[in-house]
Amino acid sequence: MNELKKHIKESEVVSIVFLRWFLLASISGIAVGIVISFFLKSLQWATSTRESNSWLLYMLPLGGAFVSYLYSKYGKDSSKGNNLIIERINEGEGRIPFRMAPLVFLGTFITHLFGGSAGREGTGVQIGASVSSKIGDLLKLKGMDYTILIISGVSSGFGVVFGTPIAGTVFGLEVSTLGKMRYEAIIPCFISSYIGNFIAETLKVQHSHYNMGVSLTGVDVFFKVILCAVLFGLTSKLFAELTHALKKFFAAKIPNTSLKSFIGGIIIIIIVLILGTRIYLGLSLDLLSNAFNQPVPKGAFIIKLVLTSLTLAVGFQGGEVTPLFVIGATLGNLLASIIGLPIEFLAGLGMIGVFAGATKTPIASFIMGIELFGSANIGFIFIACVISYVFAGKSGIYTSQDSSLLDR
Repeated sequence: MNELKKHIKESEVVSIVFLRWFLLASISGIAVGIVISFFLKSLQWATSTRESNSWLLYMLPLGGAFVSYLYSKYGKDSSKGNNLIIERINEGEGRIPFRMAPLVFLGTFITHLFGGSAGREGTGVQIGASVSSKIGDLLKLKGMDYTILIISGVSSGFGVVFGTPIAGTVFGLEVSTLGKMRYEAIIPCFISSYIGNFIAETLKVQHSHYNMGVSLTGVDVFFKVILCAVLFGLTSKLFAELTHALKKFFAAKIPNTSLKSFIGGIIIIIIVLILGTRIYLGLSLDLLSNAFNQPVPKGAFIIKLVLTSLTLAVGFQGGEVTPLFVIGATLGNLLASIIGLPIEFLAGLGMIGVFAGATKTPIASFIMGIELFGSANIGFIFIACVISYVFAGKSGIYTSQDSSLLDR
């Protein structure tokens, strides 16, 4: 009888906690979903406007200088971006400034309007975390409750940007600490990510879709995928290390952040004029789509890698993930012609594999691969993610990730 009462009491407590977090995470998901839906639609407008008005590229130096000025004047810790959020999650102390959301929103919009080579995931995560943090402040949440709400904001921010609610859930749980999942936040992350995606679908947000083609089998395919996954991991490492090195170089040579972005913008314009094409600007979604359907320029992956590292290093705002998708897909496209596997197959594996290595989130990457491509090549998707993660080593785009569990 006592055992029965114990189980009934436990069920009551679980139900109350679940309902509480369902309400809190729903509020967070709705708010984040609305803001990021507006953000994604604004990026679509910025991209189409830039493509229709080629002269906007020449405004890139001024746009970068303006954004850097705003961050230096009003940003405070917001300039640390995703690393500030990861630090807050790991340390369990401090607040996420709400100013981060409008600053990164505007900064990313300007980057894409004028042609910087950047993504949108970083912006989505920062908006999600800062909006959820503000909700936590209004509701007077403290300690672990506040931290969990921030993590749920990371999940919904990521999930809404890519239309992958399950990957968004796991990304929030996985990204802060290497080798550890934040299972205490699993229900809030799941609810917030799904609610945010529902809001985005309701507001008619469009997400890109790609096809890896038919399912492949065979021992030869197995070893070829392992080889390619090693190269995906090394490419992830190259991207992360180059980005960090360029940030240190420009910070040392040009301490004035506005001047640094202005000069960086001029360098990007010169590179684009030398290349004679603008396919590498912004998200490069056309290049990403082409990588699944036809051969692309052999050096496409390295050009996109360098331009994105440069764009982020000189202070332009945006994320790394969509550029990582482009880098991985175009690298896979190149490797397909060398080792004799279908273009769309290796483009898909490269897209997910390079992402896994650079973000150090192999499980979220694996799930994203399934959400984007289906389960037909599930085994090879898993191989690409885990092998790339291993060969990327300790290099990653988020310097604040806690790797202490892996150092033991």
